[in-house]
Amino acid sequence: MSAWLPTAPCTPRACVEAPAGVTARAVPRAVLRLTGVVLLLLAGIVLSPLGARIPASLIRRWCRWIVRAAGVRVRITGAAAPTGGLLLVANHISWLDVPLLAAVRPARMLAKSEVRRWPAAGPLTARGALFIDRDRLRALPDTVARIARALSEGAAVAAFPEGSTWCGRAQGTFRRAVFQAALDAGVPVQPVRIRYRLTGGTTATAPAFVGDDTLLASLWRVATARGLVAEVEIRAPIPPGTHSDRRALAHSAQPQETAAPAWTHTVLVA
Repeated sequence: MSAWLPTAPCTPRACVEAPAGVTARAVPRAVLRLTGVVLLLLAGIVLSPLGARIPASLIRRWCRWIVRAAGVRVRITGAAAPTGGLLLVANHISWLDVPLLAAVRPARMLAKSEVRRWPAAGPLTARGALFIDRDRLRALPDTVARIARALSEGAAVAAFPEGSTWCGRAQGTFRRAVFQAALDAGVPVQPVRIRYRLTGGTTATAPAFVGDDTLLASLWRVATARGLVAEVEIRAPIPPGTHSDRRALAHSAQPQETAAPAWTHTVLVA
């Protein structure tokens, strides 16, 4: 294990509550949901060569459709700056976090190298992602330099600085390395808080993709669940120059319940 490969104590058996009462009648609905997710991903792969010619608003809508197709309602509060270099950082719970963060603002995703091998999502992610080999600490400075270069060129980069997924009832500490790229590029950092709840407001752990969980098991758990709501809270951006080092910047960006609200406030429900 390297310094860039933190682990969370969360495991499927200890932390994840599978949907109760999955009946035979629920199976066709789950299959239909998964089919919708796959079709949307395949559509994204087909259209991805168009690149920048696809409007950002359509990409954001497509990302919300993916989450909605899985049977999860989406609530987004706040807004990110639509243009210019920006580092988007969020807590990490589920594979659903990726389209949710892209629904905030289309961005180059900082992803672990293993994602390349994921079915459907792998080829799509590979077209614009910045990959990191978490087992090779020596490669980290080069990765930070590539992120800083993308930010300097006006791109948005999205990252999950915890370095591992958590169940949603607990969270990890933001690792500092990615924040060095924002300091080097002189761009703002936009913290995002992601939560999964049931319709009544109770924290839901079914979407969590933790420990030795398999992607297929996680997909099925989400597809068979009922009443899941994804809440995406976009916090106030941290302007460049307000923190002198990456430790302070990472601490400031760590989403806490008492953090200040975002500078723009909207609510989208899908």
